[in-house]
Order: sequence, then C-alpha cells, then structure tokens
Amino acid sequence: MSEMPDLKVRIPGLSCPSREGSRVALGVWKQQKPMGRLRDDVDDVDLRARPHEEGHLQLLQGGEKTITGNFASVIHGLNANHLTDQVIQRSKRMILDTLGVGLLGTSTEVCHKVTQYSKIYSSDISSTIWGHLDFRLPPLYAAFVNGVAVHSMDFDDTWHPATHPSGAVLPAVIALSEAFPQKKKISGLDLLLAFNVGIEVQGRLLRFSSEARNIPKRFHPPTVVGTMGSAAACAKLLALDQLKCKNALAIAASYAGAPLANAATQTKPLHVGNAAKHGLEAACLASQGLQGNKQILDMESGIGAFYTDYNPQALPTLQSYPWLLDQQDVAIKRFPAHLGTHWVADAASSVRRKLVESSDNLLPLDKIEKVILKVPEVKYVNRHSPTSEHEARHSFQFVACSALLDGSMSVQSFASENVHRPALRELLCKTQLEHPPDNTPSFESLYCEVSVILRDGNTISDRCDTFYGHWRKPLKKEDLEKKFQSNASSVLPAEATEGIIETVYNLEKVEDCSVLSTFLSGQSARALSEKLRFL
Repeated sequence: MSEMPDLKVRIPGLSCPSREGSRVALGVWKQQKPMGRLRDDVDDVDLRARPHEEGHLQLLQGGEKTITGNFASVIHGLNANHLTDQVIQRSKRMILDTLGVGLLGTSTEVCHKVTQYSKIYSSDISSTIWGHLDFRLPPLYAAFVNGVAVHSMDFDDTWHPATHPSGAVLPAVIALSEAFPQKKKISGLDLLLAFNVGIEVQGRLLRFSSEARNIPKRFHPPTVVGTMGSAAACAKLLALDQLKCKNALAIAASYAGAPLANAATQTKPLHVGNAAKHGLEAACLASQGLQGNKQILDMESGIGAFYTDYNPQALPTLQSYPWLLDQQDVAIKRFPAHLGTHWVADAASSVRRKLVESSDNLLPLDKIEKVILKVPEVKYVNRHSPTSEHEARHSFQFVACSALLDGSMSVQSFASENVHRPALRELLCKTQLEHPPDNTPSFESLYCEVSVILRDGNTISDRCDTFYGHWRKPLKKEDLEKKFQSNASSVLPAEATEGIIETVYNLEKVEDCSVLSTFLSGQSARALSEKLRFL
C-alpha cells in the first residue's frame, strides 16, 4: 500500500493542506497512526468546573480531557468501517430526498435572488450549482446557493431533536468534493462517511439539551448544530488532524445562530445555506491553522450559550460506534411545509373524506359552522391569515383548510392563486386553534385533532398521531422515488434524474463521486462513460 502524495485543495482565498492517510480498497481513506501525542493536543482543564463539566476530570475518548477534544477525536477517528448497513441505507434516502428538494428549490424566487447575488464572486476553482449546466460558483458560494435551494420550500428532512440535518451538510461536502484535483478523486464512500459524521455531530449536540427536544422558540436549530455538522463533515473530508478538528468546531461556533423571527419569510432558507457555507469555511480556515477556543463544546459561553440547560456528554468509544441515525430515523415530507403541519394535513384529509361522502366530492362550505384544530402551541406556525407562500408553509390553519378543500397537499397548494382563493379565505375565517395541555410541542409526541362543526349541530372529527413520512411510518422506497422524480424532473432531463437515483443507491461503490455533480448539473449518462464506474 503506497502513501498518497500531497493533495492541495484550493478554496477561494485559502490553500488547504494535504489530506492525511493513504488509499485502501474501495477508495476509503485510512487514517495514519499518530506519531505520538503533542502536548498541545491535550488541553488544560479548569478543575473548578461547573457541575455539568465534572465528567471532564476523567480521560475521555482518545485520552482527551474535554468534550471538544473528545468530539475531535471521534470526528478524526471514524472511518468507513464504522458505518452500518442501516446508516448507509438511511443516509442514502436522506441524500436522494435532499437532492430532489434542492433541485426543485432552484426554481424559487429566493433561490434566484441568492444566485444573482452570488454571481459577484468568482474563482479559478468552482463547484456545481444544482440544475445549471453552464453556471458554477466558488465552492463556498455553491454550498450557500445549493443549501438555500434545499430549504427554500421547507421541503427538506427533519430529525428529532428538531433540526433539518441534511441541508446543512450535503451541499457543503458535495461542493468541497469538487474542489479536489481530478487525479485525487473523492469516492462515494468518502462522501457518505463525511455526510454521516456531519449528521452525527448535529444529533449528539442536540442531545446535550432537554429543551432542544421540543420545537424551537428562539433560534433556528440548523443555524447552530447545522453549522457545526457542516464543519465536522468538511473536516472529515479534508482529513484534518484532531487539533484542527477542534479549531474547525470553534470557528464554526462563531458563525452559529439565527433568530426564529425570520421563519415564514424569504430569509429563513438562508439559514441552511449559511450553515453549509460557514461550516465549509470553518473547516478550511482550521486547515490553515486558524485557532479558536479548544473547549468550545464544554463551556456555557460556547455552544452552551444557545441552551439554558446545556449538559455536554462524552461520545461513545470508537469501538463498535453507535450512530444516532441507527437509533433515530428522519422524517421525509410529502409536501413542502413545516413538519408540524403534516399531522394537520392527514387529520383534515380524513375529515374531508367523511364530509364529502354524500356531497358529490365537494366540501359543503355553506354547512360548516366552525373548524377546530387541536395542536401544540407553536407560535410561529399559528398564522390565521397567511398572505405569502412562506407564511402559508408555516400555518396550521392554512394547511388544515387546504386539505379540507382539496383532500391532500402538494407543491401547488402554496401557489399564489391557491393561497388567495376565496373559498380558502372563507374557511380560514371559521377556523380556530386549541392547545390541549397534553399536546406537547415535540415532533416525537405531538398530535393533531381536526373537528368540523356543522350548522345542523353534528361534528365530524379525526385525529392523527403519526403521519405518513414520519420516522415511525417512513415513506416506502417507491414513494420516496416518486417524490424525487417529481421534484428533479422539473429541472433536469430524465436521463440525469435516473442517473442521480442510480448513483445515490450505489454511492458506497462509486469510485469518483463527481459523477453526482455532473448529473446534478443536468448532463446525461452519455457524457459520463468515463466517470460512471462502480468499484
């Protein structure tokens, strides 16, 4: 096994150092054994630790004394052999879904605006803008634009504790993979490992706070844990050493955070685009030797600043590492709106089926006195009269009334003509929310009950405890593929769409993951005879 020669990765304004390690079978990057510990690789610890830091007094993973060092050790040490079959399969579903919603999102107004803005940046190194055959951007801005596209319609996956995990990571690692010289190919397995490291870091950080288990109130989680996950994923792809992994996390933390007040506006998608971009930038700056606080995950003034009950814990040992994605799957949405509205849609659709049984399939609007929605109290999804598509995507009332009128929800439900139609406005005026005390604002436990009270005194009700697409009731493979094909076909030719499906399903066998970017740009399989090779 020969040592891999130096690999220079050039990001605009940066010159990243060589990947460490050597090639082994299946294109996996095997980490070299350290030549011995440097003293500055073990941080000094303040023995006057706060109560939640008592665990720091014992050595953690890799002999580290801090949570931050422990994370760096795990990020550095995880390799493709740690990936389980279920993690690979679940992450490939996430990747396929994220690429589809991102491709669809390229057609949105907010994506057009950030694309035009990003054109002011140029570099001799560039990465694919999804859905564009002849337009590329520097990797940082490709990650930004594609990240915005992923979240531009709120159609991307959602995890528990609450965040959108994939959109902050996938655009960053794909953009970064294109920055490597062609002779230093990044394999599909390299990409899968980096992606899963980014997902894992997000999940672990979210579990350091009990309040993070609920739907957020103050800040948008992807702007915090997504930025950290993107940094970890890019650090993994760059094969940064443990010290630089610590610095990548520290730098990323100073990019973290955005207020939830911008939910239901065109600014919210920027949260995910910025998380992808800033994580990539943090990893590249760390690769240059930029330093930050090496206890950023340990301190109340570090990542703990975002949570009132922050309680960091050490990660499990690398031996038989237990991935969170093995334990907790994601929710994949059937229509583009806040996840909480998906319970509402299923319950309202069931009520509609009962109402129209004897009404020629038309909702008897004139017979409806009142519509009551029993939902958890989530202020930013309580919008009685939304005036834009973004407000409609964050409105329990809008989704309930749309599902009552149409029987289901779709991408077209949020078109302007549907948002402003008179029948919907009439029904919105009859709709009110109730917040039962047992209906907690958690994607793990919330429910929705829809009741339509008729003028004759009768009440038609139904309740949804788990919608189709939730992690307890995941989309079937054929339905996931239908969603992807519907989304991608609005932007890409059929051959490119099918090429993405085949590539993602075989990602762990792909020698050169740049084939994915080639398909994402719209090229067909005929242009890929040399690249489309499986191991």
